[in-house]
Amino acid sequence: MSYLQANSNGHLHDAEAPTISPLDRGYLYGDSVYEVWRTFGDHVFSFYEHWERLERSAGAIGLSLPVDRVRCLTEIGRTVAAYRAETGWSGACYIRLQVSRGTGPLGLDPVLSDRARWTLFVRGLDQLDRTVLVRGRSLSVARRFRRNARITVDPASKTGNYMNNLLCLREVRARGAADAVILNQSGEVTEAPTSNLFFVNNRRIYTPPLSSGVLGGVTRQIILYRLPRPEGVSVIERLITESQLGDFNECFLASTTRDIVPVSTIDQHRYNVGPGTVTMKFKTAFASYMEANPGVGFEG
Repeated sequence: MSYLQANSNGHLHDAEAPTISPLDRGYLYGDSVYEVWRTFGDHVFSFYEHWERLERSAGAIGLSLPVDRVRCLTEIGRTVAAYRAETGWSGACYIRLQVSRGTGPLGLDPVLSDRARWTLFVRGLDQLDRTVLVRGRSLSVARRFRRNARITVDPASKTGNYMNNLLCLREVRARGAADAVILNQSGEVTEAPTSNLFFVNNRRIYTPPLSSGVLGGVTRQIILYRLPRPEGVSVIERLITESQLGDFNECFLASTTRDIVPVSTIDQHRYNVGPGTVTMKFKTAFASYMEANPGVGFEG
């Protein structure tokens, strides 16, 4: 699955082919937004929810999207079909839409840009290693960097300014962890670089609120408001500090591309993993939810 299919402003091509101007503002300044989907059969899972978040991200930086959602869905179908034709892949696909403010003379002023440009990327969605479901992922708290404050570039927006998350991940990978736990400037737990965090204490599930500085993940929203729960289990938003990480029985990550992934450790704190855990019950429930709600269909 090394081949990566791209679609730049309607032109299908190998992602390795040079197509972006050196003056592109996304390349020069991170002046861009993006969104990620996955397929479920010939459907884009939670297409509208992700599209609405893309609109919010674009609005937050004053960027007018160059495509509407109908055109976007059509181009996703074309790009997925091209990827499948090229590779023979028939499984689920990863989809990323990147929108740049455009090109223009060197300079920070957004009025220098000509027009917004977009690129879709499609590849096969990597399958989660089955051993992770049994052993869980190891996480570590990032120490050098913290979540950027919401009064700056709000982490709720998916923009091209991803350095904060990248450096947190780089830090913990260097000491052997699979993923990072990012704290905000008050020492509260926010999220992992590409996933929301949930914690389990008996039959209560907790996740940090948006006010802590987290992305409003679509999978997070499904878990909070739509996913059927085992009797007596509640899901609650609340502030969580680093000192409270040892108070929980289980922990899991939630994201569009991975749905629910168990966590076995955060530094010295250990959590229950494997069959029979609340985490795995929720993962099973999420799979059923996807079967019943596969998303918006496309011709691909």
